[in-house]
Amino acid sequence: MSKALIVIDMQNDFCPGGALAVAGGDEIVPRVNALMTRFDTVVLTQDWHPADHSSFASQHEGAAPFTQVHMDYGLQTLWPDHCVQGSDGAEFHPDLAVERAQLILRKGFRAGVDSYSAFFENDHKTATGLAGYLRERGIEELSFAGLATDFCVAWSALDAAKLGFRATVLEGACRAIDLEGSLSAAHEQMRAAGVRLEA
Repeated sequence: MSKALIVIDMQNDFCPGGALAVAGGDEIVPRVNALMTRFDTVVLTQDWHPADHSSFASQHEGAAPFTQVHMDYGLQTLWPDHCVQGSDGAEFHPDLAVERAQLILRKGFRAGVDSYSAFFENDHKTATGLAGYLRERGIEELSFAGLATDFCVAWSALDAAKLGFRATVLEGACRAIDLEGSLSAAHEQMRAAGVRLEA
């Protein structure tokens, strides 16, 4: 069975010193690099937001980061401006072995809808095309690493399971935001969906 490693959003803005830093986000880079050597197919996702993205708190008058608003597609957490197209914050961590990837998938570039998952935007309808890419390559089993466990990694793994892929989250190669219990909620959802969690 062909396997792929999906590395989620290993970008400067999600690492210490970035606009939406995940604690210890940079610590996993060596492990992620080592994992890349064990898979024939490696995919990197890259958050790639326009400066006026609707998930930015700065685009909602009087709104604070980490609060929630209702969008057409449901509840949306508002974030500090991050991973703006062409900015240093949107670049991959400088120590990440980007050259080992066969595909770099940019997501979140539509201003009106956020995109946590590597497979669908947050409306759960607009596909990124990743599923088709993997299926055409005969890949059935996916391992996930990167940032952050409880948001983009979990949403990607859940969608992978829903689409019929075997999904494993390599938690030792991930770090979480853990926003008001979001990590335990993500664990619960992933286990219920049949996503395997490994240390």
